[in-house]
Amino acid sequence: MRQIGWLLMVATALTVVACASHEPTGADVDAVTPPVAGQVTYERLCASCHEKGVGGAPVAGDPSAWSGRSSLWLAVLAEHAKSGYLQMPPKGGDEALSDADIEAATVYMLSLTFPDRQRDQ
Repeated sequence: MRQIGWLLMVATALTVVACASHEPTGADVDAVTPPVAGQVTYERLCASCHEKGVGGAPVAGDPSAWSGRSSLWLAVLAEHAKSGYLQMPPKGGDEALSDADIEAATVYMLSLTFPDRQRDQ
């Protein structure tokens, strides 16, 4: 049941991100689709901490690093990314990012960490 709720949230977020009209930020993000924009945003701003666990950041791709976190994964992660959390600056330090950019990056990061859940959609 918990997995179904998580999958529903991810599916909803993907729909919102896919339907959102926003201008991607950064020269390398221009005119790309939301999933690609999520990857580009993640690689440009999030990966520097989330690939190595800098400052206690949970490592993308390591499910155990995410254990004990809220069952509202996507909503909480997106809110933390937008507002900042502990040592993570709001919007990864790029205030020009739209909410859709942040949400696309969070969906991408969770797909790296839980690829099996992506296939279940």
